[in-house]
Amino acid sequence: MGETAIKLEGVWVNFNGAVILEDVNLTIEAGRYVGILGPNGAGKSTLLKVILGLIQPRRGAVRVFGESPEKLRHHGNVIGYLPQRPLGNPRFPVTVLDVVLMGRYGRIGLFKPPRRADRDLALARLEDLGISHLAHRLIGELSGGEQQRVFIARALGVEPRILVLDEPTVSLDACLQDDIFEMVNILRGKLNLTVLIVSHDIGAVARHMDDVVCINRRIHVHQRPPIGRLGLESTFGCAVEYLFHGEIPHRVVKAHDD
Repeated sequence: MGETAIKLEGVWVNFNGAVILEDVNLTIEAGRYVGILGPNGAGKSTLLKVILGLIQPRRGAVRVFGESPEKLRHHGNVIGYLPQRPLGNPRFPVTVLDVVLMGRYGRIGLFKPPRRADRDLALARLEDLGISHLAHRLIGELSGGEQQRVFIARALGVEPRILVLDEPTVSLDACLQDDIFEMVNILRGKLNLTVLIVSHDIGAVARHMDDVVCINRRIHVHQRPPIGRLGLESTFGCAVEYLFHGEIPHRVVKAHDD
């Protein structure tokens, strides 16, 4: 067994009296590509924020490379994070390169100007993601798929050991989704990353990722793909049917009588 990147033991999270996470136990080895599945309101984003140290659990222990997430946040370079809404105003007049350089402030300091080395690293991440030619374009001029690549480059700007992506392909078509998942997998190997991705696309998770975590308040499944029907029904809380692209299911829906 390799180095442990993330470990949660007996984690509970409550919000306004409601249980969001219930006795979550999860261990993720370094270098793994992990997909997190679950229905809406299952606690997927909350799980990520607990790992990031943005939410304190009511009970339980969280360790990231053996340290508390709160302690690691002060280092600013262990986890790169892409939230569901990465830019409040996509029409804000800022260039692609400037957006990626925002990921460097955790290392260089918020009010310090980026150095040549910072600009070189930002351009290298844009090159890795196939969009270096867009460096001086305004972010608002880009397509949705191009913007997502920029935001992934920004998350990689901190030179993280862990990359956390919350629904990075939710508004993209199937071909662009596969491109993003495959590109992230290539970068995982190149940059020696552990990657966690929240997704609703079962097929993409099955095709691209090493492990699948199915969550609905608690962990129902943690294994290599594919996930069987019983595991999905336990997670989604109902009988399910598959929607297929080719031979691989890409989504589950509630079963219904003919």
